[in-house]
Amino acid sequence: MTGTTLDDYTDRYARRVRGMTASEIRALFAVASRPEVVSLAGGAPYIAALPLDAVGEMLGSLAADHGTSTLQYGIGQGTLELRERICEVMALSGIDAAAGASPDDVVVTVGGQQALDLVSRLFLDPGDVVLAEGPTYVGALGAFQSAQAQVVHVAMDSDGLIPAALEAAIAEVARSGRRAKFLYTIPNYQNPAGVTLSDARRDEVLDICSRAGLLVVEDDPYGQLSFDGETPLPLRARRREGVFYLSTFSKTFAPGLRVGWILAPHAVREKLVIASESQILCPSAYAQAAVTTYLSTMPWREQIKTYREVYRERRDALLEALTDLMPPGTTWTRPNGGLFVWATLPPGLDSKAMMPRAIAARVAYVPGTGFYADGTGGGNMRLNFSFPTPERIREGVRRLAGVMEQDLAMRQVFGAISAVASRRRGQAGADTPGPDLA
Repeated sequence: MTGTTLDDYTDRYARRVRGMTASEIRALFAVASRPEVVSLAGGAPYIAALPLDAVGEMLGSLAADHGTSTLQYGIGQGTLELRERICEVMALSGIDAAAGASPDDVVVTVGGQQALDLVSRLFLDPGDVVLAEGPTYVGALGAFQSAQAQVVHVAMDSDGLIPAALEAAIAEVARSGRRAKFLYTIPNYQNPAGVTLSDARRDEVLDICSRAGLLVVEDDPYGQLSFDGETPLPLRARRREGVFYLSTFSKTFAPGLRVGWILAPHAVREKLVIASESQILCPSAYAQAAVTTYLSTMPWREQIKTYREVYRERRDALLEALTDLMPPGTTWTRPNGGLFVWATLPPGLDSKAMMPRAIAARVAYVPGTGFYADGTGGGNMRLNFSFPTPERIREGVRRLAGVMEQDLAMRQVFGAISAVASRRRGQAGADTPGPDLA
């Protein structure tokens, strides 16, 4: 029997498949999960901080005592009980009933990733433009590219998205004859940059989008993981119309359950439910019951405080190690929450080209190229601090700094060789008569 090859399928793929590329992060998982490798790559929460005995007992009882409902099909929007608990969670961030938060307008999703895919399905036609911070979340780029949309990045600084850059991007898209559908933003402890949109800029960004007729998709997986002071009021708490609020329990409870949600403008809720039903029929009743029971019976607010303390300690360990060990010319962000630090390498280093040597040195990170739609970002890397212990973080930075110093040394050697060769070529040219231009 003759086997088929990739070429046998290429001309059968739908057009939208052409934009699908492998995630930089997923490609690293097989290597980064090896015990000898210090992984600063993924964004995994520190699940060991949970009361696992109590959680295990709770999960067991859901099947043993309530299996006829938790192991059955559910409804496409998600259970009312969970949507009510989600509204309680959002109220902690300022998105309460006065801000238009209602269980009727919450749609439960399979993690935050499905929420991104649903919004893309609803609003993006091939060729449409999504405005997004540069850099931005790699999973969002995948969702937008699958919808055959074009991503235009908007610059950030230490205070988050720059309003003037947003206005310029909107104007440039309009001049090019393209249509921008929405702004995708992670205003709190951004992934991958770790920066937070300042309170002063939030209303300005909303005003700019409102004048341009641009929807806003606010992705907020990390907003409750603050270390230093209060997180600014979410965009959705400031303006209900035209703002979609996405979040997940992956960072504050358990990513393995895959439970997230969308708070949508009321007029759009039904379309989201229909789109979700066409994808998955219904979210897992068991996973929803697990999250509902956890929020109803366990001290989840105290658990969030525990996560904050654990991650603050690890953030501090990473920042200290970077200060002590990184070669001159390296800079990095200083997040006030979340899971990530964004590092800028000394001139001449390329994080993607350096990755094989880093893996050989048993340390992993995510090259910055994965967070830009156009593949730029080679001078940056994302470093995660949520999962490794402080001791492992420091060891990982030590290994990484060693790789960077080796690359810098090699560049100096190659630069010196190139300079000598250039001088010799110049001398040879000086000894050879040039063409007669008279």
